[in-house]
Amino acid sequence: MKNTLNYKGFLGSVSFSEEDDVLYGKIECIDDLILYEGGCVSEIKNAFKEAVDDYIEICKQTKKPCIKSFKGSFNVRVTPDVHQKAAMLATMKGISLNQLVQKAIEKELEVA
Repeated sequence: MKNTLNYKGFLGSVSFSEEDDVLYGKIECIDDLILYEGGCVSEIKNAFKEAVDDYIEICKQTKKPCIKSFKGSFNVRVTPDVHQKAAMLATMKGISLNQLVQKAIEKELEVA
């Protein structure tokens, strides 16, 4: 994965600020905003791990779930041409457009 960190099942982003000459990021896929930064790769990795550990501890203390819950539905925006082709393919396969999209996502996740 590009520009991401993984630790204890949490995903963190990594970006660079040329203006501040610092690496920074946030813990992704949670309901809170948890930021971290570092001056080099080893510092950003350590800051991310500390942020995750601190977040887990805060969640335990407040009895709050750490990981964001997902409903299983979301909007996908594509071009009208892609929408039409996908709808036609789903019809030819005898499945719904939702099923086609789900299968495509599952196939992509197998590769990851």
